[in-house]
Amino acid sequence: MGDDANPCSRTAPCKTWPGAISKTVAGGEIDALDPGGFGGLTVTKSITLDGGGGQVASTLVGGSNGIVFSAGATDILVIRNIRFQGVFGNGTAATPGLSGIVFNAGKALIVDNCDITGFSVNGITVNAAGYVGVNNTRIENVANAGILVAASGSNVDVNNVKVYLAKFGVGVLSGGKATVTRSVFSNNTNGVEVDSGGNLFVDNSVMSFNTIGVVVGSGGTGTLSNNDITFNGTGVGGGGTASSYDNNRVAGNGGSNAMTLLTPTDTNPRGMQ
Repeated sequence: MGDDANPCSRTAPCKTWPGAISKTVAGGEIDALDPGGFGGLTVTKSITLDGGGGQVASTLVGGSNGIVFSAGATDILVIRNIRFQGVFGNGTAATPGLSGIVFNAGKALIVDNCDITGFSVNGITVNAAGYVGVNNTRIENVANAGILVAASGSNVDVNNVKVYLAKFGVGVLSGGKATVTRSVFSNNTNGVEVDSGGNLFVDNSVMSFNTIGVVVGSGGTGTLSNNDITFNGTGVGGGGTASSYDNNRVAGNGGSNAMTLLTPTDTNPRGMQ
């Protein structure tokens, strides 16, 4: 059960994330021992939060963000094996959470093997320059973006991520950069989107059953390689130019599928192994 008055040892654990982090040195790790909801948290130092095998730990929030990272220029936050629940769109009268994870300041944020569900803003919001890696994570039923890259100078890697029921799966705004690999974006308004001044590279991923599979806004840079873009209302749209290495599989879409062919410079231009 735990008590935040405890020293947060294995034999005398704390009850919540805030209770545990106040007793954990910078660079340390907080591990969940038993299933439970451990509350929201603002992190101001390097730390690892581990929900344990099978995601026994959850962060249930209403009217606020789940975990906010606002730390120093050399600090790194690792979040793994945690379920985030914001109750948006689940039919209850409860006030939904805002964003599951927010990166406001720090050197890097790593999110691994998490589930993020039911938030009224974004699953993950990147508000600061720095590095963000999101791996093996599912995001669903969020009002805006699964992952929003909102800051100039932010570099985001998305690998093996699934986003469903969002306004857009990954969105990149001006000055942001994102690389997406081996991911699925389905049943969203827009599968992936890059706006003016942003840069997005998508490889070996699936955009299906969205209103628009890929959106490249005017002035945005979107590059596509070895993807499946299928059964969307429109395959590729947005007014900008989507560039392709001529190895994407496009089928079953309505509307436009227009892409500009790039000239490969390597010896394996179609990305086939």
